[in-house]
Amino acid sequence: MNAEEWQIVWFTAWVSALSTVIILPFGLGVAWLLARYDWRGKSLVETFITLPLVMPPVATGLILLKMFGRRGTIGGFLHGHFDLDIVFTWRGVLIALGVMSFPLLVRSARVAFEEVNPRLEQIARTLGAGDIRVFCTITLPLAVRGIIGGMLLAFARALGEFGATIMVAGNIPGHTSTLSLAIFQNVQLGQDDAAYRLLGVSVVLAFLAVWGSELFLRRKRGFK
Repeated sequence: MNAEEWQIVWFTAWVSALSTVIILPFGLGVAWLLARYDWRGKSLVETFITLPLVMPPVATGLILLKMFGRRGTIGGFLHGHFDLDIVFTWRGVLIALGVMSFPLLVRSARVAFEEVNPRLEQIARTLGAGDIRVFCTITLPLAVRGIIGGMLLAFARALGEFGATIMVAGNIPGHTSTLSLAIFQNVQLGQDDAAYRLLGVSVVLAFLAVWGSELFLRRKRGFK
């Protein structure tokens, strides 16, 4: 592999990891609310969160493009007040990856929270612990394996994202080109050797992420 290909691998890995870290607090908050409370319209919220998993990625990307473009509500505000562009930059890649991987993190974290016995939380409260302390010392430690598994799944999903990314960030070599975009471009240009090299790296990274996720989840259930 040449320097350009390694740059693509590095960019994809770090932006996927960063997107996972950024969505983590929001994902945990949403997952905890879904696991612990019932309210009117909860099913609508669950459906909305799941939509990126079932919609065509390019459709999700088009929505993000309209929102974060210079003429969009969010993109126009950021450009007008902070001179900050999202579309066709690495920030666009970050947002696309985060949105597409968010549902997987929420689903895994929600299951992990639901498996924590509420009685343990109630006992801690009767001993004088506040909600934040209960969450940090009881709920979170007991659910941590499922949360880590969800993070690894989200990371793996981000590694392979294509449709939303190309809509929001394009495929600009050295700036927004990810593994999946580079593989597609190399195939289009007839550079099969380069495409297969990047494919091999993509498979290895995705395998390690998914394998790690399954390892954490199986250990949480008491298997080896």
